[in-house]
Amino acid sequence: MRRLNWTALVASAVLLAGLVFAPMAVLAEEPQRGGMLRVAIAGDPPSLDMHQEQTFKVTIPMSTVYNSLVSFDQHGFPKIIGDLAKSWETSEDGKTWTFQLHEGVKFHNGAELTSADVKASWGKIFNPPKGVTSPRRSLYQMIESVDAPEKYTAVFTLKYPAASFLSMIAHPANFIFSKADIDKAPDWHKKNANGTGPFKFKKWVRGSTLEVERNPNYFKEGLPYMDGIKYFMIKDLSARAKSVRSGRTDVEFRGFPPAEVEAIQKQLGDQVTIRYPKAMIQWGVAFNVDKKPFDDERVRKALGLALNRYDMSKTLKPLSGLETVGGLVHPDAEWGLQPEEMHDLPGFNPDYEANIKKAKELLTEAGYPNGFKTALTNRSVKLPYIDMGVYIVSAWKKIGVEAEHKLEESATWSKTRRTRDFEMLLDPYGSAAAGDPDEVLVKFLTDASPNWGRFSDPEVDELYKQQQVERDPQKRIQLVKDLQRKVIDRAWWLPGLWWTRIEVRSSKIKNYEPHHNHWMNRRLEDVWLAQK
Repeated sequence: MRRLNWTALVASAVLLAGLVFAPMAVLAEEPQRGGMLRVAIAGDPPSLDMHQEQTFKVTIPMSTVYNSLVSFDQHGFPKIIGDLAKSWETSEDGKTWTFQLHEGVKFHNGAELTSADVKASWGKIFNPPKGVTSPRRSLYQMIESVDAPEKYTAVFTLKYPAASFLSMIAHPANFIFSKADIDKAPDWHKKNANGTGPFKFKKWVRGSTLEVERNPNYFKEGLPYMDGIKYFMIKDLSARAKSVRSGRTDVEFRGFPPAEVEAIQKQLGDQVTIRYPKAMIQWGVAFNVDKKPFDDERVRKALGLALNRYDMSKTLKPLSGLETVGGLVHPDAEWGLQPEEMHDLPGFNPDYEANIKKAKELLTEAGYPNGFKTALTNRSVKLPYIDMGVYIVSAWKKIGVEAEHKLEESATWSKTRRTRDFEMLLDPYGSAAAGDPDEVLVKFLTDASPNWGRFSDPEVDELYKQQQVERDPQKRIQLVKDLQRKVIDRAWWLPGLWWTRIEVRSSKIKNYEPHHNHWMNRRLEDVWLAQK
């Protein structure tokens, strides 16, 4: 199978799109002002503070309220463009990055944004005070300090030159908050919002709606076009699909399963636009290795062997879009393991009967010849959590493991992850940026906050450190593959399937294209609505 360079593939697609559509630029429609975009979303955010949360339920609505230092170009991924930063430069050794900010940018409360706000926000992200959660802190191991030497100048000093630095800080969750608000209380942003973004937070009625309204003083002249956005909290997936099909809402930014998409398309035809961005997100299983019997590698391997990923793909693809078998990096990326490279790893041998036989042997060796009872904690979101959880629990019964499928609301599930109050956890992860191994694989480090099971493997840690600084592309690819094989072989975490999400939107939504991750391109600053 031919290997694909993910970054180059996306960049080439963007370039090609530019070549195809450039001659038609003069025919582009004139943006229309006004209108209220209506968005269906799967439920309430656990809080409004994206620095401390790790869910699309915060990123999707709150990205409209804030800006970042830099961001991925909404019309040219993976190009990185300035947002609050108007320019930047790096030192020859790659360890000092200096950002010049736009002047005159105002927070929604009227206060001017300065480099002090950048420093305070990034301090909360990469070096949070005691008692403050920062789930993506591990992504920024390269940052030594952030300083504000001048009013509109922010300087990042790195511990080592990191090729991934710029794409890492362009992560869509890195909102810039006001220093004054951070100083009020570490958790002020959980219930309050004050950004510089194109829309201002208006109100949030739990269980019903969250609204934002146009910021008339946005620093990007002429934007935004829309008057506001209203997010409807609809927990049931079928009900969200019905809301789009009936015209109650215009879009569901996360995605629908193929069956729902087919029904919407059949009813609405060209009134909707459908896209299939291949997501760099995988769902698998995390073990709490401090709880027996998951401290035993034989037990973990047995549970991995019991999963027939090839059958899982056929079963879950039409239900959820989960379809791609692979390792810990998406197989379309140059760093990804191909399925044929994984046949000697637990659970990836196509001979499923042999896998089951081996799984039972391992359980017997570990002292569980008749299996055992346990629980799989899962998020009560159907797409794709519940469907995958049902499949996994059923598969484990074939080796005598009876796992309760324990469903929790998003806020409770998020807390369960942080406090490690689980035996096994259905665990998604992936890339909300450019898919660099620094971002994707940080989850598997000993001290990483998203390493919910808290396994510790010095060899994995060392391989990660080596690939961070390796400048030879081929050597780095090999290190990344070796790391993946180590994690999978010891069954520290069980890979499941990579997701292809399907985004359906009203065709009246203009100047918008989805990115690979449902967290990305959610500011909607230059999106407009075709008026009837």
